[in-house]
Amino acid sequence: MVGGPAAADATARARAMPRLRVGLHLALVDGPALLAPEQVPDLVEHGGRLRTDLARLGWEIAVRPAVRRQVRAEIEAQFKAFRATGLPLDHVNAHKHYHLHPVIAGEMLSVGRAYGMKGVRVPTEPGEVLAAVEPGRQRSPAWIMAPWARRLARKLRRAGVWSPDVVFGLAWSGQMTTTRVAGLIARLPAGANEIYMHPAVRGGFPFSAPGYLYADELAALTAEETLAALRSSGAALGGFADFLPAA
Repeated sequence: MVGGPAAADATARARAMPRLRVGLHLALVDGPALLAPEQVPDLVEHGGRLRTDLARLGWEIAVRPAVRRQVRAEIEAQFKAFRATGLPLDHVNAHKHYHLHPVIAGEMLSVGRAYGMKGVRVPTEPGEVLAAVEPGRQRSPAWIMAPWARRLARKLRRAGVWSPDVVFGLAWSGQMTTTRVAGLIARLPAGANEIYMHPAVRGGFPFSAPGYLYADELAALTAEETLAALRSSGAALGGFADFLPAA
C-alpha cells in the first residue's frame, strides 16, 4: 500500500534487493487513502480511512459518476506514487480483491497500462488442491467470486495483461502456516501458480487484520519443510515479470 505509514521504509528495503519483485497493492477500501479526504470525500470515513462497507460502496461506484471520478483519481494517485519509488512495477492487485468490481477493473486497466502494468492477480483458487492438503476443510471462498473472476480474466486477456492460472491464499488468508504452504507446494497444478501471504515479525501495526498469524506466515517462508517442498516440486520461482509471455 503506497499510502501506508511504512511505505517509505518498504521502498528503501526493496531498493536494496534488486531481485525482489514488487507490485502495487491498490487500496480503495479498509486502508489508507493516498489523496486528502476533501479530494475523495465519498471514499473515506471519519479520520480519512477508506470505507469498510464494501457492498454499499460498490453500489455507489456503479451508479454515481462523482464516486467513480474519485475512484479513478485515487487509483491514478497510487500508480503515480509507485512510479515515484523508481521500482519496476511487477504486478498489480487490490486490497480485498476489490478490483473484481467491473468499474474498478476498467479504471485500473485504463490507468494502469499508462504506468506499465503488465500483470494482475485474478483470485481463482482451486478447492480440490486445498482439500488434498486438508481433507474435509471448508470450501474456498473463491467459488463466491468465481463469476466476477472469470469476467476479470476475460477483460485482462482482451487488454493483453497477464495473470497466473491459479492463486493460493484466499481460503487461508492470514493463516498460511508452514504445513499448509508446504502442502500446497507439493500439490501445485500445472501452469503458473501464485501463492500470496502476509508475513511480518508481529501483528498490531496500523491496518493489520485481527486474527492474522503474521509471524507464523513469515516463519513458513523460511521453514525447512517449505524449502524441501520447493526442491522436490521442481517449480521455477519468480515474480509476474519472470513469466510474462515473450513480446
